[in-house]
Amino acid sequence: MGNKSMIIIISIYVIWNIITFFLYGLDKLKGMKHTWRVKESTLLLSAFVFGAAGSISGSIIFRHKTKKLKFKILLPLALIINIIGVFLIYYYIDQGGK
Repeated sequence: MGNKSMIIIISIYVIWNIITFFLYGLDKLKGMKHTWRVKESTLLLSAFVFGAAGSISGSIIFRHKTKKLKFKILLPLALIINIIGVFLIYYYIDQGGK
């Protein structure tokens, strides 16, 4: 794998984090209108599946789920796992899949 693969992976990562960011905004909006909500498990899963940066950003910007202990602990943990995963993917691509 080469530069083209890395560009594709980075693009997917950025797009997914934008989606997770807006997922937090959507849930906050729905909560304010007292309508259907996004499940907490969905919000957390989106963070753990390489969406932690968008989830944390969305949580801070939209002031959403910032006081819940579960999110205070799990979002930073998701970010750490995401960083490790990104480094492993980068290493794998850099090594040519060896």
